[in-house]
Amino acid sequence: MAAEAVIETQNKTPINRREFLNFAWLVSLGFLSLSVGGVTFLFTMPRFREGEFGGVFNLGEVGSLPPPGSEPKIVPEGKLWLSNTERGVMAIYTVCTHLGCLYNWESQQDMFLCPCHGSAFEPDGTFIEGPAPRSLDRFVVQIESRDGQILAETDPETGEPVPVPDDPTAMVKVDTGRRVLGPPRT
Repeated sequence: MAAEAVIETQNKTPINRREFLNFAWLVSLGFLSLSVGGVTFLFTMPRFREGEFGGVFNLGEVGSLPPPGSEPKIVPEGKLWLSNTERGVMAIYTVCTHLGCLYNWESQQDMFLCPCHGSAFEPDGTFIEGPAPRSLDRFVVQIESRDGQILAETDPETGEPVPVPDDPTAMVKVDTGRRVLGPPRT
């Protein structure tokens, strides 16, 4: 039996250079295909988690909101201004609708002002003056009870402020993945 094994190994021909290169090329093509497939799969997966821009931000309880009529509060990690007006609460995107500049809240003038081109907006993001083509964009705000029931939500068509419920323990959440474009200026 040992003699037969020796004879079988002696009858095998060694792999030549051309076959080796073909084999190496096919293996590398297989690795490339797996890499492209893996990257494509990862691209299709959701990228935004809670607390990241593009995801949902939990801003705390209704009782921790600034009082109605007070100046807006910046939430830098969410790229939004939280404004509590007499009509309700809203989340306003921090990017100007003119050329994408970052505007500021001017407390002395009680308005948002773009330092680059002079566009001005009311505390609810409504256009006042300047070259901006429309009012500021808003994000969808949800107010949930402790058991997860949605008590109020921004209308995704109009972006109107959300009335604040009487429950001070309700949670305020902002979905920065759902942006409502500001209405055109009139």
